[in-house]
Amino acid sequence: MSDADATSRRRKRTPKPLDASRLEELALAYVARFSTSAGKLRAYLKRKLRERGWDGDSEPPVEQLVTRFVEKGYVDDAAYGRAKAQGLLARGYGGRRVEQALRAAEIEEEVRSKLAPDEAERRAAIVALARRRRFGPYAGPPPTDTEAAHKLREKRLAALLRAGHDFNAARRVLEAATVKELEEWVAEAAQDD
Repeated sequence: MSDADATSRRRKRTPKPLDASRLEELALAYVARFSTSAGKLRAYLKRKLRERGWDGDSEPPVEQLVTRFVEKGYVDDAAYGRAKAQGLLARGYGGRRVEQALRAAEIEEEVRSKLAPDEAERRAAIVALARRRRFGPYAGPPPTDTEAAHKLREKRLAALLRAGHDFNAARRVLEAATVKELEEWVAEAAQDD
């Protein structure tokens, strides 16, 4: 038996186009497996329809399915957004990155604004990232060469900015002399809230 014969037997059959019951089964399996938002569920169902096609006379009931799943509580944008925001903040991402992630998940503006991190959460997140990446007072001694030290500082500043933190907070973390100074900075914001 040649390799071509073996390959031809293993070729995948093209899946049958979706009907209403199969579309609902796919949606149910998706929300059972993943925590998701209504927007992500909608995008998933539309992608499956593009891939497999639709076997029906009327339009696919994507919006009706999403609405029904939201009403039944299978999909909760606020809970999904809260978990996503807390996870990103715990990993050290800033408010801008949290906003981008929630926008990408198609969370509504009203919910996104409620989930925006406050000042204490933003400060705790940048300190967590600095600790993990060994920036600021968590880093070892700086290079003795001033040019190398400047390049390293710029590189670290850029990493903090890419993580979604604002410039002033990033500069504050990098210029902190001690870990205690950063801890007091975070505690100060927590007291103000």
